[in-house]
Amino acid sequence: MSTRTAKVAIALSVAGTSVAALTVGAMPQAKAQQQTIWNTSIPSVMRVAIRENNPSGEPDPRGRIIYVQSVPFLEYCEDVLPNEWFPSWNPESLKAGAMAIKMFAWYHHLHPVTIDGFTFDVDNTTNFQHFRYLSAQPTTNAAFDAIQNQAYADSGGEIIELNYRAGIENDPNWQYRNAQKMAQWGSQYWAERGQTFLQILQFYYVNRSLYRIQ
Repeated sequence: MSTRTAKVAIALSVAGTSVAALTVGAMPQAKAQQQTIWNTSIPSVMRVAIRENNPSGEPDPRGRIIYVQSVPFLEYCEDVLPNEWFPSWNPESLKAGAMAIKMFAWYHHLHPVTIDGFTFDVDNTTNFQHFRYLSAQPTTNAAFDAIQNQAYADSGGEIIELNYRAGIENDPNWQYRNAQKMAQWGSQYWAERGQTFLQILQFYYVNRSLYRIQ
């Protein structure tokens, strides 16, 4: 993975107003040895372990790994979102989901694992994120287009996985906020009540910031 040598990241407030402009030279010293948006590029490829299907035809989290598929990073994300969020949901919910999927994938690309002789970043099951090759949809692709130059990280820019769970339908799902996880149903709940994707992210993931990456 290449190191960014000429990159500016801008921290954004809830309202989308620029509040800080930082360069690589201004990176906080405490974060110098950590993998951050300041020193780490978005992956070009994700290595996806493909597991056997269960009797219902769905990828089995405990199934045998058959092979590892290399998938362009954006294509991987686009083939996850419609399987984790409903493509018919509110665009702000889909954008929040797109950011969670993007940062989850970025984190795990930086922390690959080896199982049964296969080295990979993620598998295609709910062990990581539900990936189904060539399942992208126009509405979910539009969500990624909207956040393509953005990242969501901690105050020092460290890349941290954004976990999420289904949650309860028609409910704000406060319990997940306390656990630093986003509720998928909760994201739709808040989007239907006029919250932006950034406000949804900040509700569930506290002490994080939205950055523009170039």
